[in-house]
Amino acid sequence: MTETTHSKAVPSTPSSPRYPADGLRVERVYTTEGTHPYDEVTWARRDVVMTNWRDGSVNFEQRGVEFPEFWSINATNIVTTKYFRGAVGSDTRESSLRQLIDRVVHKYQEAGELHGYFASESDAQVFGEELTWMLLHQVFSFNSPVWFNVGTAAPQQVSACFILSVDDTMDSILNWYREEGLIFKGGSGAGLNLSRIRSSKELLSSGGTASGPVSFMRGADASAGTIKSGGATRRAAKMVVLDVDHPDVEEFIETKMREEEKIRALRDAGFDMDLGGKDIVSVQYQNANNSVRVNDEFMKAYEAGSDFGLRARHTGEVIESIDAKSLFRKMSEAAWACADPGIQYDTTINDWHTNPESGRITASNPCSEYMSLDNSSCNLASLNLMKFRKEDGTFNSEQFVKAVELVITAMDISICFADFPTEPIGETTRAFRQLGIGYANLGALLMAGGLGYDSDGGRALAAAITSLMTGTAYRRSAELAGIVGPYDGYARNAAAHTRVMRKHAAATDAVRPMHPADADVLRHAEQQWQQGLEIGKENGWRNAQASVIAPTGTIGFMMDCDTTGIEPDFSLLKFKKLVGGGSMQIVNQAVGQALRTLGYQQEQIEAIVEYVSEHGHVVDAPGLKPEHYEVFDCAVGERAISPMGHVRMMAATQPFISGAISKTVNMPESATVEEIEEIYFQGWKLGLKALAIYRDNCKVGQPLSTKKSNETTAEPEAAAVVEHRPVRRRMPKQRPSVTTSFSVAGAEGYLTAGSYPDDGLGEVFLNLGKQGSTLSGIMDAFSVAVSIALQYGVPLETFVRKFTNMRFEPAGMTDDPDIRIAQSVVDYVFRRLALDYLPEDKRAELGIYSAAERAAQVEQSYAPPVGPQASDAEQAEISSMASSVPVEAATEAAPERPSEEPVSELNAAVSTPPAAVHSSAELMDALGKGADAPLCMSCGTKMRPAGSCYVCEGCGSTSGCS
Repeated sequence: MTETTHSKAVPSTPSSPRYPADGLRVERVYTTEGTHPYDEVTWARRDVVMTNWRDGSVNFEQRGVEFPEFWSINATNIVTTKYFRGAVGSDTRESSLRQLIDRVVHKYQEAGELHGYFASESDAQVFGEELTWMLLHQVFSFNSPVWFNVGTAAPQQVSACFILSVDDTMDSILNWYREEGLIFKGGSGAGLNLSRIRSSKELLSSGGTASGPVSFMRGADASAGTIKSGGATRRAAKMVVLDVDHPDVEEFIETKMREEEKIRALRDAGFDMDLGGKDIVSVQYQNANNSVRVNDEFMKAYEAGSDFGLRARHTGEVIESIDAKSLFRKMSEAAWACADPGIQYDTTINDWHTNPESGRITASNPCSEYMSLDNSSCNLASLNLMKFRKEDGTFNSEQFVKAVELVITAMDISICFADFPTEPIGETTRAFRQLGIGYANLGALLMAGGLGYDSDGGRALAAAITSLMTGTAYRRSAELAGIVGPYDGYARNAAAHTRVMRKHAAATDAVRPMHPADADVLRHAEQQWQQGLEIGKENGWRNAQASVIAPTGTIGFMMDCDTTGIEPDFSLLKFKKLVGGGSMQIVNQAVGQALRTLGYQQEQIEAIVEYVSEHGHVVDAPGLKPEHYEVFDCAVGERAISPMGHVRMMAATQPFISGAISKTVNMPESATVEEIEEIYFQGWKLGLKALAIYRDNCKVGQPLSTKKSNETTAEPEAAAVVEHRPVRRRMPKQRPSVTTSFSVAGAEGYLTAGSYPDDGLGEVFLNLGKQGSTLSGIMDAFSVAVSIALQYGVPLETFVRKFTNMRFEPAGMTDDPDIRIAQSVVDYVFRRLALDYLPEDKRAELGIYSAAERAAQVEQSYAPPVGPQASDAEQAEISSMASSVPVEAATEAAPERPSEEPVSELNAAVSTPPAAVHSSAELMDALGKGADAPLCMSCGTKMRPAGSCYVCEGCGSTSGCS
């Protein structure tokens, strides 16, 4: 594809800056006059070397790249590998974040001046410096195509989301294949609705029978599969939609389910059918997400249990009647079997459509967050919500408003210079100027604020923030309309656009605040909608759409976000890369923030965080109130959020989004077809625009699922029965023993452990409670039982696995420096025995370390690279992460620390992850609490869910989303 195949920017672009008197006056929010944002931060040089975990090969290397010290290693790696332009090793290769940001921001500032957005040159300069500061400090990020293309010699494509169109002609169908291929070649994805194509139950004008849309899907799927690696950063992604009244809808519903059955049969026959396997290409329809468009007529027929008519494409006449409940059930069965099809609620979508006079909304982009006219596109940007959390834990509404104003202005400017893959897409986008501002880190913000994701308080704050974002975006859009004019299609759609604005405002008025924090945000949102309606009444609006909730996969990592899009936290444990190589397991910093918000004392916080570090969840954490458990619920793990919890969060925010929400509702393997059917039904009742589910282990192509299924063991051939009995190895008359005094929550006792002379524990005696008491008698009996079992050969490791973490009173602080917290006396005893008698590698598997070993791990984790002296940036990274270890570990690791120097407040406990772990998803797998996800095609690391696709936190690659 050459540049000339793109739809170029409007040729009448001005050649010199224009500064109209009524142009934008830009106030400083983050910057200081006379000081450039780059001069406010400390910069560091780092080496980026990316390897493939599958074979150890180096797939990327660039040394000496320049980033701010506070940027994580992960963000550095991802930006360097994904967004720096120029051939690696050449003089033209970008090597600093400054170059990347300047390349993009200068283009936006220049275009804004050329097209008359700013009142003066100084306003344009402030605009550029504010954008630079926000990008530098990870306050927001544009979508990936902006970083790929803007300011380069390549076509200036800024959009990640495309919707195509296909008619019932062979020319149109073949053009569909071509347009999809061009979009995939650029690393983007597209969606379209096939419902205009005649069904296989209708006749052609020549008298023959039509092939039907499903047959043409085969050709498109093969094309996508061929080009899937051609994108700059990710595989091809596509969405195929079919209306529920299409006569071929049942075939469409069952298409991928039948292919999944074929995959299972081929796998059982010995073929390699994993994702990326050499034989997976032999099956069809694997490169698209499928969705059925249902309307209110169908859903009401489902409720009533009545028939529903399937209609001919050209005449609209009913050619077949089917039972609505039966069809809806088939959709649920197929989704249960293979996660497809998803569902889109057509009536709801078009009820919120600002441009109905210009055409209906029939489809979406691959991730279902962008919904607009056919042959259109949308460029996205997302705000990092944690950057607006004040020190007192409240949300900074005023600053958020200013940030949205700047970002939405930049996004609109980009349409002035953007190129598009096809001329129809360019024409529609320039005529309607659809934008998609969104956010990331909602899950982290809610947890840090002490709010459960699936709680009334969490939903109220999420709704208020979403309304404030979209209300501010449309208010600024109305202001821009007064400066550079409304979008071309506005005049024809003025009444409908205004009606939708009022619907958003009315939905805002209906939100009931739960806390003073969300009440303040809601008050600001109401003000923005009111002002926007008043300004829009006079000026119109510059943009047909303003907001979506995108997956924010790669750009979420660029902003060092803990959570993507609207998602909750994936897990309480994270996998963190270190300067100079290596990694560590940490507890989310939001856990400590949440505990402080909830009023826990520092000593309690330390104990709870230490418990989370060891167990990966908060259930039975020492001192944590059960009513606070919901605050720490995550996407996976011991207390995974229920499927309806995800749906309720989507419903809370949907009325305040121009488009929709990219999100997959994950369900356990045990989920039933009836439960999926209820989820799809409730999505309609709650006013969602689209919904997709994924049932754990429903697909074969899952290289690292949480457990292996269908494992069988062949029965051995019949043989003579040989009975083996254990033999007791009695202790000699004289044997060495060690007595340890201990105290658990004030209860004092003694532990005596006797060993065989040739080493090895052989007996245990516990002295606890007054002689003759019930407690003392039980402990004596317990000791005898354990001692006999040890002498019969039961490994100590087995006892340690069984009895550590057993919780009962007394429980709490101990006087043992190696074991600061015990869940019970039994928990303490077997931890102590493990430390005294098990080798370090065995204890490492069990997560049991001495104080000295923990200190050594911390020192090793934070040690500078071998070789030249560590740079200032590396020392800063070491210092920064050292502030995240438990206080006692930090003290032991650095005993020379002056006593008067304050210890940084606790954010996270750290430990060394298992050697086979390379991501947070794999860390949760190691704990047996992971979620199905594919391996990254670039680096082999297990990906984790992000919206309706997957993202690799190792290299930033995605399975199809921006």
